[in-house]
Amino acid sequence: MVEPMNWISEVVRPRIKTLFKRETPENLWVKCPDTGQMVFHKEVEQNHWVIPGSEHHLKMSATARLKMMFDEGTWIDVPLPEVPADPLKFRDEKRYVDRLKEARAKTGMPDAFKIGFGRVGSLPMTIAAQEFGFMAGSLGMAGGEAFVRGAETALEKRTPYVLFAASGGARMQEGILSLMQMPRTTVAVRRLRAARLPYIVVLTNPTTGGVTASYAMLGDVHLSEPGALICFAGPRVIEQTIREKLPDGFQRAEYLREHGMVDQVVHRHQLKETISRLCGLLMDVRRTPEPGTAPEPTTPEPLPNAA
Repeated sequence: MVEPMNWISEVVRPRIKTLFKRETPENLWVKCPDTGQMVFHKEVEQNHWVIPGSEHHLKMSATARLKMMFDEGTWIDVPLPEVPADPLKFRDEKRYVDRLKEARAKTGMPDAFKIGFGRVGSLPMTIAAQEFGFMAGSLGMAGGEAFVRGAETALEKRTPYVLFAASGGARMQEGILSLMQMPRTTVAVRRLRAARLPYIVVLTNPTTGGVTASYAMLGDVHLSEPGALICFAGPRVIEQTIREKLPDGFQRAEYLREHGMVDQVVHRHQLKETISRLCGLLMDVRRTPEPGTAPEPTTPEPLPNAA
């Protein structure tokens, strides 16, 4: 015997559920990692990705960095050189070329660097920002070329060079070719120094590995955002190696400032004013040689070729 259809449950209910169904955006709220506080996504975005109340500094995209820094949020993008996409034909769980495609689709960037030229507090400036969302901001051939191109732009336009570092270190998929970018970027910093142009580094969360071991720790001034992790090897690795408990806040920005590795910890809202003031002072100092001394040579030494 066939049971009669219950028209209330089989007909009316689905239609009512469909009629009153509401779509809720997944990114409507942001949870503070420190306090668990739930904050509206738009409110956090308008506050430069700083949680109101706890003042926790969330990660920030490279484009948002440039928009925050440059006057009126406008700048000229510096075109970056192209490099071989997969020089070692590397494959782990996925092919390296597939990982690059995914990262490019996710971030809308060709690699982990974005460089702009514009004005900050009316002072001409070249700014490089690393995109942590692109394979953890890892340094490869494209990143090395981008950093060098940023330095060359600062040399050409006679501006300070400001770096916002955010990286997990060298990119393992490029092996020795990624490690070779460490000395190349170091030579680029030496060229800035020879030309008496300021190089300011802002260390953000996290800055680790080969990036910390090269251009991120070669600045004339090192600033940091509050609570940023800054290290070569992470605290867990060190604890397992030395078999001792590390001090509270070890390798965080405030700890490193107390121990002389960071000059100043600056809230994100004050970075633009601080960097503008620093660069203005350093440019005036560097344009005027000390009495009785010959000016430093301004002819830049050649950079080693990329692999």
